[in-house]
Amino acid sequence: MNLLEELTAGSVADSEARAARSPLHEVERSALAAPAARDALAFLAPSDRVKIIAEVKRASPSRGDLAAIPDPAHQAVLYETGGASAISVLTEQRRFKGSLDDLRAVKQAVTLPVLRKDFIATEYQVLEARAAGADLVLLIVAALDLPTLTRLHALVTELGMTPLVEAHSASELDAAGEIGARLVGVNARDLTTFDLDRDLFGSLVDRFPVGAIKVAESAVLTPADVAHYRGAGADAVLVGEALVTGDPVATLRAFRGETV
Repeated sequence: MNLLEELTAGSVADSEARAARSPLHEVERSALAAPAARDALAFLAPSDRVKIIAEVKRASPSRGDLAAIPDPAHQAVLYETGGASAISVLTEQRRFKGSLDDLRAVKQAVTLPVLRKDFIATEYQVLEARAAGADLVLLIVAALDLPTLTRLHALVTELGMTPLVEAHSASELDAAGEIGARLVGVNARDLTTFDLDRDLFGSLVDRFPVGAIKVAESAVLTPADVAHYRGAGADAVLVGEALVTGDPVATLRAFRGETV
């Protein structure tokens, strides 16, 4: 089992434990009763300045502990103050030390769209994301077969949320196009090994689905890294570590600077 498979299996097992306490029909009822999701595509639409998806992230398998973040809502408010266009919340609990409670807290604190970033593989996980207030849901192509990807993409959309479809190869970008993805990311980190290739986005930019918003993910620590992705064609950049280990407001403003 590679690392992505391990992370996905763990997230599914944790969701099954929650399902034992809150059955599918209850979560579905809560999801359908939740206030309408924010239009993430409008917030992340291409413009003359790069958009930043700012991430609430305590830890990762590659870097270990990053920041305690005792108050994720406050962290998200700082992101909004610094000019982020959306907030990503890691809800995976085993290796990233996140939770759906983090997402709920962030959703109540900001006016930006909020992404549930996790290893999603079941309808239950999608429904609990909506019930918790998520406006976007991450779907990782490498973690899903095409029928499952297609089914979950349709469910996320049906619930009024925006799927962020994450790829790591040309064939995975083709799969994103096949299902009609409108928000597509390329992760510089190979989630099966956690190796990094900061030039991967640029090498694949011509394979993005026509009309899709292009998101570059991982390997962002400095304004030069953001400029690198922007120069390669990114409409938005997802940033985590650099924002939780430094001054988030100043860092975001630097990342969104006139020269980016």
